[in-house]
Amino acid sequence: MKISPIAIAVGLGLALASCQVSETPSGPVVQVDRVTSGQSASLVQTIGDRGFNPDVRAIGIEAPDLDQEPWGPAAQERLAQLVGDRPVVLEFDVEREYCYRDRCRQLVYLWQDGTLINERLVKEGYVLASARSPNTKYADRLERAQQWARIMGLGIWNPKNPMRQTPREFRASQREGRSQW
Repeated sequence: MKISPIAIAVGLGLALASCQVSETPSGPVVQVDRVTSGQSASLVQTIGDRGFNPDVRAIGIEAPDLDQEPWGPAAQERLAQLVGDRPVVLEFDVEREYCYRDRCRQLVYLWQDGTLINERLVKEGYVLASARSPNTKYADRLERAQQWARIMGLGIWNPKNPMRQTPREFRASQREGRSQW
């Protein structure tokens, strides 16, 4: 069997792209107090940290809603496993904070031991890649991770039990259901 040069080039390109060396950026090193969803956590606030916002939301991803069973709770559990009780490094992008209603969160990329946790959640099929301008530093990387998870049928992409609504669609359907009463 003869392998075409194009197939070899594509294979090498994918192999090289997946072998990117990740260097943990310099940023605040923090301890996670608790994981509140598949994309959000509360940090340990130390004494003297005036003005410190302990709530963070991972940039570039969208986790299933916690009521989207089994995917939402699975994403929350996986993020908790990944961060564990070890410190994480926060990396910021252009927009550093997101406020909704009366609550604000820091927008961050979470790093631990050279691993971009946001990307790992996408690649393992726990969350969707969701680039939102202006925070697009790792958008291509997260999109490639999502393509991998889809091809491999991991997590929310599992053909036997796929997530049928995006988190946004799910929340909209929940609001519609409540407004009918």
